[in-house]
Amino acid sequence: MRQYLLALGFLTLGAIWFGPLPHLAAHAFVAHMAMHMGVVAVAAPLLSFGVAGSRFDPVRTAPALFAPIPASVLELVVVWTWHTPALHHVARRAPLGLVVEQGMFLLAGLFVWLSACGGDSRSYENRTAAGVVGLLLTSMHMTLLGALLALPPRPLYVHRTSYWGLTPLQDQHLGGVVMLVVGGMSYLLGGLWLMLRLLRRVTPRSEEET
Repeated sequence: MRQYLLALGFLTLGAIWFGPLPHLAAHAFVAHMAMHMGVVAVAAPLLSFGVAGSRFDPVRTAPALFAPIPASVLELVVVWTWHTPALHHVARRAPLGLVVEQGMFLLAGLFVWLSACGGDSRSYENRTAAGVVGLLLTSMHMTLLGALLALPPRPLYVHRTSYWGLTPLQDQHLGGVVMLVVGGMSYLLGGLWLMLRLLRRVTPRSEEET
């Protein structure tokens, strides 16, 4: 199963980075947001679940470096910083800026997902509980940023032309909706899935003790 998750994760990255999205992202905010969400909310969890628990899992060798809640805070800083107007325009207009942005998004996403689901059985319960909190916190800040992009009455980013018949404000609103739906739901579902796994593991033990 792991090999299929890894393959799907790498295929997702290939489709995002070597398909039409990088060209479209220079003109359409929603395409740029699709790249962002595809990396952190689709490819990163697929790759992390494919690696978690295996001999390639970095959490097993350096567990202290992969704390779910600090990882969530770090991703918040990375994501919100790259959505400030100045850095956002660097990523939209300069190919090197886009490469750096996407690389940081991938590393931050992998850091969060591996911190939540990686490691060995010795610290499973503590890490999973913290992972639930970390993923839910990430879902909250993704939802908040998505709402800030989807709801304002005027565009936060200045663009000279519209694309696909969308005004800059409509383009931004649509991109915010993509973040709300894909980003918010991915981390929320990940947190709920970890919670169910934790409950299934703890419940039999509680029954045995009684």
